[in-house]
Amino acid sequence: MARAVWNGATIAESDDVVVVEGNTYFPASSVKSAHMKPSAHQTVCGWKGNCSYYDVVVGAETNRDAAWEYKDPKPAASNIRGRVAFWRGVKVEG
Repeated sequence: MARAVWNGATIAESDDVVVVEGNTYFPASSVKSAHMKPSAHQTVCGWKGNCSYYDVVVGAETNRDAAWEYKDPKPAASNIRGRVAFWRGVKVEG
């Protein structure tokens, strides 16, 4: 079972994860939406497509742009459709 933890809170937990380029992608359904706030930040990856970010919020603390997803990934990255990954201090265990 993989878990994403930040500031003492479990943000996501699943045994159905996909690892791409060292990043663990959790099913969106396993992410606790109470800890996620959409961000205006976006980037583009040449082989994955357009990327949208989320702030991770635990209590009064906010970790800006600490989660991301490719809502409509390119065909080569179709295995991460509907999945969310984390960085910026969010620990992925398991």
